[in-house]
Amino acid sequence: MVPVPLKFPYEGIAYDDLPEHEKEQWDDLDWTEDGEIPETVDPAIVNSWLFNTDTVDKALEVLMTHGHKMAGGDRLGKTIIFAKNNRHTEFIEERFDKNYPHLTGHFARVVTYQVNYVQTLIDEFSRRDGNPHIAISVDMLDTGIDVPEAVNLVFFKMDRSKTKFWQMVGRGTRLCPDLFGPGEDKKDFFIFDLCRNAEYFNAGMPGNEGSLGKSLAESTFAARVQLLRTTADLAWDSGLPFVVGLRESLQHTVTRLPLDNFLVKPARKWVDRFAEATTWDSLGAEDFDALETDIARVASIGALPDTEEAKLFDYLILQTELAALRVQPLGLLRKKVQAVAAALQDQPNVTAIAAQLPLIEAILDDAEWESVSAEWLEEIRLRLRELVHLIEKRKRNVVYTNFQDELGELEEIELGGASNGHVDLVRYREKIRLYLAEHQDHATIQRLRRNKQLTALDLSELERILMESGLGSREDLDRAATEGLGVYVRSLVGLDREAVEEALADFVTGTTLTSQQLDFLQVLTAHLVENGKVAPAALFDSPYNELAPSGPDMLFGDDSVVKLFGILRTIENRAKVG
Repeated sequence: MVPVPLKFPYEGIAYDDLPEHEKEQWDDLDWTEDGEIPETVDPAIVNSWLFNTDTVDKALEVLMTHGHKMAGGDRLGKTIIFAKNNRHTEFIEERFDKNYPHLTGHFARVVTYQVNYVQTLIDEFSRRDGNPHIAISVDMLDTGIDVPEAVNLVFFKMDRSKTKFWQMVGRGTRLCPDLFGPGEDKKDFFIFDLCRNAEYFNAGMPGNEGSLGKSLAESTFAARVQLLRTTADLAWDSGLPFVVGLRESLQHTVTRLPLDNFLVKPARKWVDRFAEATTWDSLGAEDFDALETDIARVASIGALPDTEEAKLFDYLILQTELAALRVQPLGLLRKKVQAVAAALQDQPNVTAIAAQLPLIEAILDDAEWESVSAEWLEEIRLRLRELVHLIEKRKRNVVYTNFQDELGELEEIELGGASNGHVDLVRYREKIRLYLAEHQDHATIQRLRRNKQLTALDLSELERILMESGLGSREDLDRAATEGLGVYVRSLVGLDREAVEEALADFVTGTTLTSQQLDFLQVLTAHLVENGKVAPAALFDSPYNELAPSGPDMLFGDDSVVKLFGILRTIENRAKVG
């Protein structure tokens, strides 16, 4: 594990920290259609829609300099770069070609579902000496792609899903004999972590004494603490819904904090205190200070997953509520809230937005702001936060910058858990997968692959053949198959394409699909064939949200999506005992 301490992906970018000539560049950037210029850029935004040339260049330099080499040290070994989104993959490829012109067009390639002939690219990447040697991808290569030659992984995106994190790590755990020459097997692999994913999951990373910029989750948590403190100063009744909502939100974040995480441990005293419901009945000045500092610093670890747009909108409204309670001018904050409302008003044909048009129109009425209450603002937050991601992306410009990023000292660290825990499970999974590949003709495996209902007898047979394989203990199997043995085995053997097409037949029969709908279903089919199941909730995440930014319900219609969800649940349930 090689943490790559680049400043911007860790801390974001602050205008005040830039040298004068870069401040001029900042002022000249085309940030938004209305010309508004931000004072800071949150780390989550870097590589989301703001792409900084120097950040990518320095990351590529670290990879090309310190990555595992092949061909006697003359060529970088097979590498997967896990990027934030499709624009990010394209920008990385563009910067690679610019910096390494002798390798332009073949050495580093974007490998996503939006690329033509993507399967050909994957096949070539899977060949030991084939181009590309660097695959730049979004989610597509996280799972299901078997490239034992992969010796460098670059985490160029922040991922707070533990499952996805260890799936990405798993791309490097494949065994590969004679990789570096006769008798020189693959013994390890490098992870270049640019976004502190390993720190987040407490994967054996050391603490960092450096000063970190505030994350959006930290700022949002602190804003709620300030609001709660202000209501106490104003002697508000603690039973009011607004006050109760603040307390519940803060406490819920605290109770979600993992106590064994090394970032949480220094604040353990306060975490234990605020996990108790009775503590919130009488908070003192010391409590508020601890919440705003010690607990806020680790709030991102306990935050629920959410869209970036919803989180940004939450923070904007909380700032506005705080200003309203403190009787401060709302001028700029009001304009920002009204700008969001105006953007939503421009899309009245979206059903969810249409339902909120009366509230949106009230927000745009300046007279409504003459006497603003925190309760009204909170209603705005609750009713619109799930809609802001629907605002057409053309209203948010993609920004490319070339500010000088800072690279701290590199240090190679062994990834915690490499000999046990999650990586052990990844290796166990790999051994079982290879074993099952040699027993594809077994009747029970065929039933799973053909999407036939599993029986209790089938389950017993699966358990028998896996235990008799001698590849692990009963405890290993129980730890691996947490979702059920049938579901676990099918995730290793996949589904026959004909079985998937048969399962989806009712969904597509009698309909004329658009090219966008076809692309969506092709990706879904590929995932089902490879992984054996797809959870309905996954259809709102990458890579599906690249094909249907407003969700599958907007792409197919509510009734059709309900039908599709039912098909996916049926597929999964057939891998369980009926």
